[in-house]
Amino acid sequence: MTVALVSLDHVQLAAPKGSESKAIEFYNGILGLPVVKRPETLEKNGGVWFSNGVINLHIGIEEPFIPAKKAHPAFVVEDLEKTKQILNEKSVPFKEDFLLPGANRIYVHDPFGNRIELLEWKKK
Repeated sequence: MTVALVSLDHVQLAAPKGSESKAIEFYNGILGLPVVKRPETLEKNGGVWFSNGVINLHIGIEEPFIPAKKAHPAFVVEDLEKTKQILNEKSVPFKEDFLLPGANRIYVHDPFGNRIELLEWKKK
């Protein structure tokens, strides 16, 4: 018998204390994820939540903070070429990766050093 997983509720990444505004600049201002209100019972913990109705991302405050260099969320984008243009315009460096068959993808790092994958599946 195994657990019956149904879906992914959210991804949480860590950030250093006092970094909420930088998180909003990156995740909302560049990646376009809307900020959502956290439950009042969690406000004292710091951090910020984002959701576009499909992707739910929580940025939690962690001290001492260590960025996730290998572990990462992978977000599907609508147009990777346009995404790369936007990242260039916003001076966000990215690294292209061609190792996953059937996908075009890049890696970026959030302002805290957490690794983020952005990918677009090739149309068949």
